[in-house]
Amino acid sequence: MIRAVAFALMCSVSALSLAAEPAAPTAATTPAAVDAAAIAKNVCAACHGVDGNSSIPVNPSLAGQHASYLLKQLNNFKASADGKPALRQNAVMNGMAAPLSEAEMKALAQYFSKQTLKPDVAKDEKLVTEGRKLWRAGDSKKGIPACAGCHGVAGAGLPAQYPMLAGQHPDYVITQLKQFREGTRANDPEGMMRTIAAKMTDPQMAAVAEYAAGLRQ
Repeated sequence: MIRAVAFALMCSVSALSLAAEPAAPTAATTPAAVDAAAIAKNVCAACHGVDGNSSIPVNPSLAGQHASYLLKQLNNFKASADGKPALRQNAVMNGMAAPLSEAEMKALAQYFSKQTLKPDVAKDEKLVTEGRKLWRAGDSKKGIPACAGCHGVAGAGLPAQYPMLAGQHPDYVITQLKQFREGTRANDPEGMMRTIAAKMTDPQMAAVAEYAAGLRQ
């Protein structure tokens, strides 16, 4: 009788121990198992192109962008679990990012980062000349640092913090600079872009955007 009771207790303890262990992630919750191409086709393609090359100038091309930067932006578009609003506000993207899981966002970021960018081109030589000066040397009189300091001489950027801008649509770059200046976009590290954009004129923004469009990796 005693042995039977002891055996039953041991079984109970073992069962409780197994129940307490966290469940191993299922295939559906891992980035590798997510069909990012299908999500890109069904969710992202209308604005960014199925391969991340946007045909709409006000929407960014995502092809070849740093995966860590893309993931940061997707997370910033989502409201936090405790109910705080999304760090980056955009009526369309807030809704698109809301239902995505962490695994799906990681998979999408990886997917677009591996696509080949079909870069935009610079069309206005005068703007390119002005943009080159700002990109490489900034404007010391206005306290504007060189864009190349963070985004690289060739516009490659730095993962997570600073996006690749080479070949990006000028219209999109101008829009983002204006949003930084107005404070309607506020997910930049240490408020750096808001500080810089606040010192820039519209012509300077247009010049930098045009120059960036012509940069190549």
